[in-house]
Amino acid sequence: MGDERRKPNSLDIAHLAGVSQSTVSRALRADPMVSACTRERVLEVARQLNYHVDKNASNLRRRHSGTLALLFFEDPTADDSAINPFFHSMLGSIIRACSKQGYDLLVSFQDLLRDWHADYEDTHKADGIILLGYGDYVVHRSRLQPLIERGAHVVRWGPVMAGQPGVSIGCDNVFGGRVAAEHLLGLGRQRIAFLGEIAPCSPEMLERYRGYRAALAAAGVEPEPRLQVGAVSTEASGYEAMQTLLERRIPFDAVFGASDLIAIGAMTALASAGRRIPEDVAVLGFDGIPMGAFTRPALTTVAQDTKQAGQLLVHTLLHMVEGEPVECVTLPPRLIVRESCGAAPAEGHG
Repeated sequence: MGDERRKPNSLDIAHLAGVSQSTVSRALRADPMVSACTRERVLEVARQLNYHVDKNASNLRRRHSGTLALLFFEDPTADDSAINPFFHSMLGSIIRACSKQGYDLLVSFQDLLRDWHADYEDTHKADGIILLGYGDYVVHRSRLQPLIERGAHVVRWGPVMAGQPGVSIGCDNVFGGRVAAEHLLGLGRQRIAFLGEIAPCSPEMLERYRGYRAALAAAGVEPEPRLQVGAVSTEASGYEAMQTLLERRIPFDAVFGASDLIAIGAMTALASAGRRIPEDVAVLGFDGIPMGAFTRPALTTVAQDTKQAGQLLVHTLLHMVEGEPVECVTLPPRLIVRESCGAAPAEGHG
C-alpha cells in the first residue's frame, strides 16, 4: 500500500510555530520585518516537517513571474557604463536580496519612450519595477503618475518628499548636508563653497544645500551666494564648477561637493591651480563611493547606506506585489572622515 501521507504546508508550520500563515510566508523568504527569533522558530518547524518551498508552484498560484525588473536612468559617465558609480554597490545589494527571496532580476536601462508597465507587468515578464537614478522625478513626474494610477508595482530610490508620486526609499539629504557643513565648521572653516545643482528639478542636491545652509545659519555664518556653483554628478562637472569658482576670485577655505564625483573633480581642479588639500582648502563629498577612499588625499564624505537601501527596495516592492501596505523610508547617512579635511585652516590662503 502506497504512502498516502500528505505533504506539509505553510498552514501546518503556522500551527506548530504559533504564528500566522502570512508570517510563515514572510519568514521563509527572509523578510526583514520578521524578527530573527520568529524566523528561526519557523525555519526549525519547517526543517522538522521536511518542508520545501516549491517556487514554481507558488508563483503559479499567485500568477507571479518570480522576476523583478530593475531600470537604470542613463547617466553621463567617464566610461561606457552610463551608470553612476554610486549605484554599483546598491546593485549588488539588490541582486543578493532578490536571490534570498528566490527572485530573478531583469536589469535594463529606462527608455522614456516606452510603457514600462506594459513591457514588464502586463506581459508578466516582471512582477514589479525598481527605478534607480531617478532623483529628478520632478522632471519625469508625468511618466510616474500614470503608472501609480494604474496600480503598477513600482518603487524607486530617491528623496522622500511630500506630494511625490508613488513609494520611495531615500536618504535624509537635509541631515546629510547639515552634517557635512557642521564638520567643516567644526574644523574652523568659515568660507565653505557648495558645488551642486539647487533647482527644484534636482531635489536630492537641493536638500543637501538646505542642510548646508541650516548649519551655516546655526553657526551664525552669513552664506555668500557666489560660493555656490551648479554642477551635475560627474567628475568633469565638478572640475568645471571649481574652475568657475576660482575665476570668481572669492576667498574660500572649504568645499562641499553635492556628490563624491563632483568633489573629486573639484580636487583635481584645485591641484591644477596649486591649492593644497586640506591645508588651503578642505574638501568633502557626498555618497560614499569606493573611489573616494583611493583619491589623494582620500576624500571625506557623507556616505549613504547602499546595502540597506538595496534590501529595502526589494522587500518593499515584494510587499507591494503581495498587496501588503508599504510606506516610504528615509535612511540616515553617516560621516566618514578622511584626509581631505584638515584639523584647521591654513592662514593667509583663500
